[in-house]
Amino acid sequence: MSDEIPGEVLAEISTELVRLHHRFYGKGPNKAKSFFVDDTVLCLLKGALTTAERTLVDEGNANGVRRLRDDLGKAMDAPAKAIVSKATGRGVIARVSQVQPDVDLAVEVFVLEPPSAGYPEPPPHEAAGLRE
Repeated sequence: MSDEIPGEVLAEISTELVRLHHRFYGKGPNKAKSFFVDDTVLCLLKGALTTAERTLVDEGNANGVRRLRDDLGKAMDAPAKAIVSKATGRGVIARVSQVQPDVDLAVEVFVLEPPSAGYPEPPPHEAAGLRE
């Protein structure tokens, strides 16, 4: 795939991540939009909190939501990476997922392997997601 990811591919990633969230949390986000910059796919997911999570936020326990999302996020790691890898045709070096419960926003960040055409193998520390 070229240095750009077509809009329809980004829309597919957004749709599939919404489905994945629905499968894991019982409710998917109301809005999702994905972006591509410098070998990175970023997906903003809005309106993703469940009724129980909103109750925790209303009671001042946003950290409880973060802990729950962090634990479930670990289980979602492989399927989320697979969605992005399949859609882009590139491997995923790393996934970072974060929720901001007070504004009902989740962010998924995927760092992609460099495109194979015309690019050398990344150094081992970069392939592991590390920078010198």
